[in-house]
Amino acid sequence: MVKKESSVYLFLGQDNFSKSIKFKRLKEEFLTKDTEYFNLDILYAKELKLLTLQERLLNLPVKAKKRIILIKDSQNLPDDIKEFLLQYVKKPQGKIILILDIGKSLPQDGFVRQAIRYAEVCRFKEPLRLDTFTLSRSIESRKTSYALRVLSQLLRNGEKPERILGGLRYSWENSIARPLETRKKLKALLNCDIDIKTGRLRPDFALERLVVSLCSLT
Repeated sequence: MVKKESSVYLFLGQDNFSKSIKFKRLKEEFLTKDTEYFNLDILYAKELKLLTLQERLLNLPVKAKKRIILIKDSQNLPDDIKEFLLQYVKKPQGKIILILDIGKSLPQDGFVRQAIRYAEVCRFKEPLRLDTFTLSRSIESRKTSYALRVLSQLLRNGEKPERILGGLRYSWENSIARPLETRKKLKALLNCDIDIKTGRLRPDFALERLVVSLCSLT
C-alpha cells in the first residue's frame, strides 16, 4: 500500500505540460527557492550511470526536509539501474522524493508494472493531436471557444494560414450533407483567403473572425 506521503512517484504519459505543473507543485511543497539548487537533481536516463544515481540517493537535504531527484525518460534506463531501482522503491530513503518520468512504455514493460506497486502513480493523458480536422470538427459542433483555442495552438505550432484554410476546404468541399450550409462555409473561406492575400486583414485576425463566423452559421 502506498503511504500517504509517498517517497516515489511515477509520472506516466506524454503530456509534458501537465507533468510540469505537477512537478512544480511538488517542488513548492518540499523545497524552497533558497535551497532548491542544493536539493534538486534532474537526471536523464540515457546518460545516467548506476554509481551516479546511488551517490545522489545518498546525499542528504541541505537546510530542508527533503531532496527531489527527477529521472527523465525513465523507460530508457539501462537494465542495471532498473534492477537497482526495483529494489530501492520497496524501501525508499525517506528524505528523498524520487520521480520516475516515463513518457511512453509498452504494456508488457516489467519495470513499470513492478514499480507501480510501490509508487504513487500520476497518469497524464497524451496531448490531443491538433490539426485542421480537429478545428473543422469543433466548428461543426459550434464550440466557438474551443475552436479558437485550437486555431491559436495551430498558429503557435507554426501552421501556415493557407494550410489551415486548405484543410478546412478539404473537410467540407466534398460534403453532401447540408449543401446550403456547405456553400456558405466555402464562401466564407474564400473571403477570408482574399482578406489575407490582399493584406486587408492580419492573418490571425482574419482566421479568428472566420472561425467565429463559421460557428454561428445556421
